[in-house]
Amino acid sequence: MDFLSLFWIFIMLSSLQPLLRKKMLESARIKLLERIEQKRNSRVIAFIHRQETMSFLGFPLMRYIDINDSEEILRAIKLTDKNIPIDIVLHTPGGLVLASEQIANALKKHPAKVTVFVPHYAMSGGTLIALAADEIVMDENAVLGPLDPQLGQKPAASVLKILEQKPIDKISDDTLILADLAKKAIDQIKSLIVILLKDKMDLQKAETLADTLASGKWTHDYPITVEEAKQLGLNVSTDMPEEVYQLMALYPQSTQVRPSVEYIPVPKTKESSK
Repeated sequence: MDFLSLFWIFIMLSSLQPLLRKKMLESARIKLLERIEQKRNSRVIAFIHRQETMSFLGFPLMRYIDINDSEEILRAIKLTDKNIPIDIVLHTPGGLVLASEQIANALKKHPAKVTVFVPHYAMSGGTLIALAADEIVMDENAVLGPLDPQLGQKPAASVLKILEQKPIDKISDDTLILADLAKKAIDQIKSLIVILLKDKMDLQKAETLADTLASGKWTHDYPITVEEAKQLGLNVSTDMPEEVYQLMALYPQSTQVRPSVEYIPVPKTKESSK
């Protein structure tokens, strides 16, 4: 076999490698999901957003909750018997309010227990989905996030502040319209939070929590820790199954020229150091 033939075989194998790796990962995910379902006797839904690379430019883009996600999850819930618990492994920066609301409402309506596992973070719309669960299981270092609405790049609560700080005749019509939308968005989110929580805590506490999460008390990326989530009255535990971390490992970040984090991926104990 000449050099040119070897070269083309190498090119073909190289081009097939990503496809084969993808298929192997998909197979491993399905097997692990089946194992978790058998162990917990539940429907397990992996709802995991990682960075992905655009094939034609190579720029990393953060995935977020969209209508396609809500369609898939609603379909999974529909295929689940009402007596079967639902477990969601949730890892997301947030996304569209409409899609997050659809998912949250569908989970709340499910008669059997719903558990949301947060191994790393579930911000914004991810937190809204977590509020629909009967139990939120977080890694001890995982975080949730505020639910204050964003109008484009502008926090709704900050837009409303303008009305308090400037006379009406000094505010443009566009800003007044934006402020009207901001108030409606905040009121809608608060109402939704109360609906999701009112059967888990008394109404006054649910309304107080809704105001805390949606009124702009914090910046939109503020990390709500396990301890703070418990103080807010949420049903949070840290009993994270090891299989959840194994599942996360099967959703790797996009490949970079040089990894930003490196370590030997085995447990490290005093005994193993000897």
